[in-house]
Amino acid sequence: MIARQSSDIAKFKEALKASKQVVILSGAGISAESGIPTFRGAGGYWRKYQASSLATPEAFRNNPSLVWEFYHYRREVAAKAQPNLGHKAIADYESKHGTEKIITVITQNVDGLHERAGTKNLIELHGNLYKTRCTKCKEVLVNKDSPICEALADRGAPDVNIVGSDIPVKSLPHCKKPNCSGLLRPHIVWFGESLEHAVLERAEAAMATCDVCLVVGTSSVVYPAAMFAPQAASRGAIVAEFNIEPTPATPDFHFYFEGPCGTTLPEALSD
Repeated sequence: MIARQSSDIAKFKEALKASKQVVILSGAGISAESGIPTFRGAGGYWRKYQASSLATPEAFRNNPSLVWEFYHYRREVAAKAQPNLGHKAIADYESKHGTEKIITVITQNVDGLHERAGTKNLIELHGNLYKTRCTKCKEVLVNKDSPICEALADRGAPDVNIVGSDIPVKSLPHCKKPNCSGLLRPHIVWFGESLEHAVLERAEAAMATCDVCLVVGTSSVVYPAAMFAPQAASRGAIVAEFNIEPTPATPDFHFYFEGPCGTTLPEALSD
C-alpha cells in the first residue's frame, strides 16, 4: 500500500523519463470526453434497457435484431466522435518516444479512438465496434460500413418509446463466404465471456515488465483489467492514475492527477 498519492507532475515526469517500458491503461473515462456514453452512470441506458443487459451472449441469442440495433447506434456515435487531447497526447508520446522505450496502450474501450488518434502498439481488451465475428465459421473482419447492412439504416435511435426490433434475422449482417452465410455478431467481449487468450497474454506480458504505468479514465472495477495496475504497483512499478475522481484502486498508486484526461495528459506526457 502506498502511503500517500503525490500530485507532483515534475516528479512523475522524472520517473517517466527514466522508464524503459511504459504501459498506458485506458478506460471509458477518456472516451466520455469525446462524447461517447459509458456503461455506468447516466449514459448506461439505451431506450429502456440497461446497456449492459444487451451486451451478453444470451441477449444476442434471444433477440439478435435488438442487439444489432444497439450496436449500430454505438457504431454511429463512435464514428461521429473525434479523438480528444488525451488520445492525441498518448499517440504523440508513443510517436516521439517509441524508438527508445517500449510503449504499450491497453484499452478497455471498443470505439477505435486510440487508433484514429495514431496509436500503433494497441491492445484492445474488449474488442472493437468495427469488427465482426461470424457465429458459424468464427472469421473476424474489420467492417466500417455505415450502416453495416441496409436493414439497420435509420435504426437504433435511443428513443425510450421504441420497444424491441422488428428486423428479420435474415436481414441482419451475415458472413459473405458462399459456403457459410452465418449470422455475424459484433466482435466484442460481452458480459459473461472471457477475454481472448492471446489478447490477455499480450496485456499481461506488457504489465509484467513495465516500470511505469498510467491508469487513464478507468473505474478500476472491471476484471481482469482492474487487477493490472495494482499488481504492477505491488511489484514495484510506478503507477500514476489520471481520473476525474478517485477510484477504489487510487490508494494503491504512487501518483494521482485529478481532472479531465484531455487536460492532465498533455501536460504529463510533454517533454
